[in-house]
Amino acid sequence: MTDLETIRVYDQQAEEYAQMTDTHNSDDPRLRDLIDACPPGGRVLDLGCGPGASAAALAKAGMQVDATDASQEMVQMAAQHPGVTAWQATFDELDAIAPHTYDGIWANFSLLHAPRSDMPRHLAALRKALKPGGVFFIGLKLGAGEKRDKIGRLYTYYTQDELDTLLTDAGFTVQNHRFGSGPGLDGSMSDWISVACDG
Repeated sequence: MTDLETIRVYDQQAEEYAQMTDTHNSDDPRLRDLIDACPPGGRVLDLGCGPGASAAALAKAGMQVDATDASQEMVQMAAQHPGVTAWQATFDELDAIAPHTYDGIWANFSLLHAPRSDMPRHLAALRKALKPGGVFFIGLKLGAGEKRDKIGRLYTYYTQDELDTLLTDAGFTVQNHRFGSGPGLDGSMSDWISVACDG
């Protein structure tokens, strides 16, 4: 189920979000890991692409880049980057992706807006969308439960063990983790986890 309030916040604060995240998202070491794990010129999906900084970095690295986001404002910004094909889509549309489409999928702090009950089917759809030997990177906030932040966005929090189990159940092989913390758009600090998987 798509949370319309979360999309509304991103539509209204797209410029602020870009100013806050573009520098990091274009130079994320995990993004370089994904590029290195994909074949040269491979096809990748930036799921929940936001303003498109990561998608732009992928395109500059020679990848064929598809980028989707539920926020129309974010999609319009992402589509301005050379080499990025961007369109508006929700997580509920993942099932429409043809099997074995992508060499890599980048879901960096996007699926944390999906309700917990929907996560197993979203991960299963992403696993199906990967080519044999493809790679999947997911970033989420650490914690428990679901709640809205100070500006109204819905978040679902996971522990490392819970996330690893979900990924394994979906058919992924977990390769490594990275942990950190940082500020969100609402000004609050959060701990996070990034997981690299083989499909």
